[in-house]
Amino acid sequence: MKLLTNPIFLKMVLVFFACGFAFLMAAFMMRRVRKSLGSSQPVTQTSDSEQFPLHTYHAVIQQLKQQKHELSALRDAEQRRAKTSENISAAVLSNLSSGVVFFGPNGLVRQANQAAKNILGIASPGGMDAEAMFHSATLSRPSAGAPSVAAGVQTALKEGTPMRRVEAEYLTPGGERRVIEVTASHVPAADGTTLGVACVINNQTEISEIRRQLDLRGELSAEMALALRNSLITISGYAQQLASNHDPELAAQIAADIAAEAKHLDHTIGGFLAESKKAKAVSTAQS
Repeated sequence: MKLLTNPIFLKMVLVFFACGFAFLMAAFMMRRVRKSLGSSQPVTQTSDSEQFPLHTYHAVIQQLKQQKHELSALRDAEQRRAKTSENISAAVLSNLSSGVVFFGPNGLVRQANQAAKNILGIASPGGMDAEAMFHSATLSRPSAGAPSVAAGVQTALKEGTPMRRVEAEYLTPGGERRVIEVTASHVPAADGTTLGVACVINNQTEISEIRRQLDLRGELSAEMALALRNSLITISGYAQQLASNHDPELAAQIAADIAAEAKHLDHTIGGFLAESKKAKAVSTAQS
């Protein structure tokens, strides 16, 4: 009991408890520090392990961006080449004297040059089908494969069978009659699909007129030769009668008949020459 009341003993006990508490606190703190260090080490390793994939990802992204840029450059170059080729094709078509009309896979006109517009008398043929464009065209020699120009174009589009050169009488929307020559060819793509049908149209009106005039001249020449032959035979018969006849009155009558036949022959030849001059004048005016 005296020890409990001794102040020195009490101080020593307090110091002992203080040291023990301090030791316990130090041990607790050391344990906390060790746990903290142990838990922080894997985090560092994980971040180090994730650093390499992240770098690789950025490298792949940069490579993809570079490839995208190269592809864009190639696409732009291809578009420029396509545009240049299209401009060249348009320039060539615009300077052709023959008309060219291109029908797409749907059977509608996608392109037509200026010569085709002039020949057909249609200012804007885009979007028209063959039936609407050639409804007033009548073939000179229809066939089972192409009873009409429109049917020939549709057959070339659906079956790939070309329509050989055909001639047709055509009436323009303005009421002008023309003779046109049409050829239709199937246009396939590289993979075998159908791009459309190309029609080449030529204005054969002048050539047809010249051919008609030549046929007419041939008929006139045949008629002229027959008339000339008959007149010569008649005049020859009159001359023989005149040579063997001694009657003045009959001789005068025969001479009058010879003069009349010569006048008829002169009229026939004059008419033939007049028709020739007229045909030549028409041909010169059309050219």
